[in-house]
Amino acid sequence: MSFLRIEDMHIDLGEFSLKGVSLGFDRGEYLTVMGPTGAGKTILLECIIGFYRPSRGRVFLEGRDITDDPPEKRRIGIVYQDYALLPHKNVFANIEYGLKKVDHDRESRRAKIMEMAEALNIGHVLHRKPPTLSGGEQQRVALARALVVEPRLLLMDEPLSALDPQTRQTTRALLRRIMRERDVTVLHITHDMDDVWALADKVAIMHDGLLEQLDTLEGVFNRPLNPFVADFVGASVFEGTVLPDANGSCRVDVQGLVLDSVDKASSGEKVRVVLRPENVMVFNERPGNSCLGNIVPATLKDYYKEGILYHLSFRSGDVCIPAVVTSCVFHELDLHREADMFLGLKTDNVKLTR
Repeated sequence: MSFLRIEDMHIDLGEFSLKGVSLGFDRGEYLTVMGPTGAGKTILLECIIGFYRPSRGRVFLEGRDITDDPPEKRRIGIVYQDYALLPHKNVFANIEYGLKKVDHDRESRRAKIMEMAEALNIGHVLHRKPPTLSGGEQQRVALARALVVEPRLLLMDEPLSALDPQTRQTTRALLRRIMRERDVTVLHITHDMDDVWALADKVAIMHDGLLEQLDTLEGVFNRPLNPFVADFVGASVFEGTVLPDANGSCRVDVQGLVLDSVDKASSGEKVRVVLRPENVMVFNERPGNSCLGNIVPATLKDYYKEGILYHLSFRSGDVCIPAVVTSCVFHELDLHREADMFLGLKTDNVKLTR
């Protein structure tokens, strides 16, 4: 049985809504929830904690129906994007705020706060007030306040979005350590793919109040269920037809481009072929490495730079194939528009879905 289970959740708040969302995940798992603005992600989170009551559907935590329980009875922690700290109270009092409701022994509370402050490296700021802290320190205070009550489930709504890139990276490492050491079950709303790659066991993709896909990282990023999910996670999907079996491999015709895959499908079957740009290798000359499986002649039609990466658009026959390379590789290959190149695709990176 799932640690958290949501069944057929409906709620309508006018501009934002949920439309029959059902999901579940296990104790100790880290679920990241992604989707465009207005997808219903925050409503989902606030239904779980009890701020909204659904018009239809139920919420179960550890097998018990908590749909009608008030928030304070659910033992669920929450961390918001703006941290929601009390500006007139010092850090110690902010962390203690929720703990007072569940632990009435002052010395016990102090011991728990000191232990949590040490774990999150904020022991030196316990006397200070939130407005005097950096963004990273405020984030850790909010996390300490949520974790110190030992919640059964921790909900986080874009908790890292206000941090600079270096602080986000440091905080992700801290989150990984704390969640692992304390075996915390987490639902984390984010727009940042780096959060997903660094933290998630499972990923949920939402759109327009619907749950489009819930799966492992591998499932969502390499086997998207529909075009919306594919586009959202940066995968390319092509319609293809499986050719007669050749040497035990599965060969698929994609508009005249034939690709081998380790996935299995029947001859004549219509399938979707999923490619990720970071799995496409680029060569000036035809590589002799037979383990690549697929060598595709292609012409570079366009590119653009984003940070240290170049996003490339190749064409092979009627098929457009995206790729990503580092700036170093881009210049080493002396890439330019209309350059004739070769693309390498390992057979286990050519994913087939129905």
